[in-house]
Amino acid sequence: MGKGWTKSDWRAKPRVQMPDYPDQAALNAVEAQLAKMPPLVFAGEARRLRADLAKAARGEAFLLQGGDCAESFSEFSADNIRDTFKVMLQMAIVLTWGAKVPVIKVGRMAGQFAKPRSAPTEMIGGVEYPSYRGDIINGFDATMEARLPDPSRMLQAYTQAAASLNLLRAFSTGGYADIHRVQSWISNFTDEDEAARYRKVAQQISDAMDFMAAAGVTSETAHELGTVDFYTSHEALLLEYEEALCRIDSTTGLPVAGSGHMIWIGDRTRQPDGAHVEFCSGVQNPIGLKCGPTTTAEDLKVLMAKLNPQNEAGRLTLIARFGAGKVGDNLPRLIRTVQEEGANVLWTCDPMHGNTIKSASGFKTRPFDSVLREVREFFDIHKAEGTIPGGVHFEMTGKDVTECTGGVRAVSDEDLSSRYHTACDPRLNASQSLELAFLVAEELQDRRALAKAASL
Repeated sequence: MGKGWTKSDWRAKPRVQMPDYPDQAALNAVEAQLAKMPPLVFAGEARRLRADLAKAARGEAFLLQGGDCAESFSEFSADNIRDTFKVMLQMAIVLTWGAKVPVIKVGRMAGQFAKPRSAPTEMIGGVEYPSYRGDIINGFDATMEARLPDPSRMLQAYTQAAASLNLLRAFSTGGYADIHRVQSWISNFTDEDEAARYRKVAQQISDAMDFMAAAGVTSETAHELGTVDFYTSHEALLLEYEEALCRIDSTTGLPVAGSGHMIWIGDRTRQPDGAHVEFCSGVQNPIGLKCGPTTTAEDLKVLMAKLNPQNEAGRLTLIARFGAGKVGDNLPRLIRTVQEEGANVLWTCDPMHGNTIKSASGFKTRPFDSVLREVREFFDIHKAEGTIPGGVHFEMTGKDVTECTGGVRAVSDEDLSSRYHTACDPRLNASQSLELAFLVAEELQDRRALAKAASL
């Protein structure tokens, strides 16, 4: 990895889902400016995340990856960052209770600005416009001027990502992430009538906190209870931005993507001979690879060999995204391909992208029950195959949006229009996210109990 590779090699490869900038001189100037900027993340942090992900692949940790479908310039605020961080901390404690292992927290934050699109253009009000590709590329407004790819948007994305990371680091170490504070937030959620079924779990977590405090283990006596490690991730879609922020790690002499701790390759950009795979093959960050129904065994073999030629633990995360009812048709064959190759991978489940539907009211949505069903099918398949389900990957927000239907507060089709704020894909709101964590934790606890019984 990194040997004989340069960060611009992707430019000689076929590229998809990337814009054609009309002003090459302006693009060159922005890339040159970004190349002078400090990296957003550091190589040591990326190495630490790789070590954590290796533990998850062995069943010694569990990955929680979540955040916005696409970050917005207009909705950027400290409150939004805080609220998403807050709900991820709550989810992590609940999942820790279920899995009885540390939960690795990775946000789709501080870089998730670009989105692949199903078509290069879209019809709005009878007029054909270039598709909106995320704020780092063009604007959401339905005008030709807004939809023109603008390289200066990369500078705004960098500035917003830097500010986001600064705040996340402060939240992670400044007392906001204290485990006792997070536990009280969970109790507030389960005090509501709709969430009463989760009260027993919340009480067990509270009892564990009380026992630890009685034993003298508090955030004052144990530093780990007052701080957390929080990492960032995004889809490495806009390669001009990725190349400009690529740096050489002074410790190892290898290239590192300075744009985020973990970057991933989408289901639409995973061509083995394509530009995105080429770029990701050379950086030492942990790499995610989305695997959908069209992922063939042969493609997966080639991709694993290219993205992780040394077969290093923690390097490659396979993110399964098939849709409820389709996991059994696809996941077993890919698991067996990995086993045949003897590949070191971490398996995680993205139950969002395969469950997008158009509601009767015309909104794009995701039913909560379908999301949960795909997660359960993911766990069931791994149990049958004797392999380790190592994490979950959600599009979610800490805001009280109405974009996905269902959940304990029962967002209905008629509710979607009231707070439908996403510019791209529908996200779980804070209540739905925490409820899903409780349900996944129940799955994890049940499987631990079965495994323990089987070993007796």
